[in-house]
Amino acid sequence: MEKTSFLKEPVGGQSVVNKIVDNITNAIINGELNPGDKIPTEAELSESMGAGRNSVREAIKVLEAYGVVHIKRAEGTFVSQEYDSRMIYPVLYGIILQKDSTSQIVELRKVIDVGLLQLAVDKLRSKSLEQTQMEAIEKAMEELEYQAHMDKPQARSLYEADVQFHMAIVGITENVMLQSICNYVDKITRRSRMVTIDRIFLDGEVENFLDLHRRIVKLLQDRDSAGIYAIVEEHYQYWAKVKDE
Repeated sequence: MEKTSFLKEPVGGQSVVNKIVDNITNAIINGELNPGDKIPTEAELSESMGAGRNSVREAIKVLEAYGVVHIKRAEGTFVSQEYDSRMIYPVLYGIILQKDSTSQIVELRKVIDVGLLQLAVDKLRSKSLEQTQMEAIEKAMEELEYQAHMDKPQARSLYEADVQFHMAIVGITENVMLQSICNYVDKITRRSRMVTIDRIFLDGEVENFLDLHRRIVKLLQDRDSAGIYAIVEEHYQYWAKVKDE
């Protein structure tokens, strides 16, 4: 049976530009276009899809903006060969714009953290450089405690130290895509996390907040996969309170 050619699929129904984007994306997913391949010209895509060249041009601009393709002057447009952090933006933008996006972002972050810790534990079990990697996390923990115990602690400084702590864990995975996702999720959760840290100071819960982080460090030191879910659930208790107010 002949494989369907998405590049020859006519557009119609939804936005023409969106349909062209979908056709080219599906061609990449289907293997019709591979990383590094030159895609058909505007004229060829216009003819095969029955779309205007302006629509094709706009679709290519969308794909270029998200790092899916890149344009080489005088050579043409090519499928990107390497991962680009911009590729995850449409998914995350979609989450932000959803109704009850705050709740969904919290749920997303929680799922990421559970998987992240599991992957970090797996990496620590299998790699020879684990002591160096653990030292980076322990150093980040020291900075978190230092910022929390200052005479006049600042929510922003504690937030930044918290971000660095969690990014040190991400570093263990050596997964560039995961690092990009975590970086972006940190950006879109900044406001609610800052409010959460303010609440922690106000309620006198700083030591409990630090203890939750110490338990994460110990979990990684002990390679304790069984304790991951419980620790993540407890870690989100303050954020959940702020979210629900």
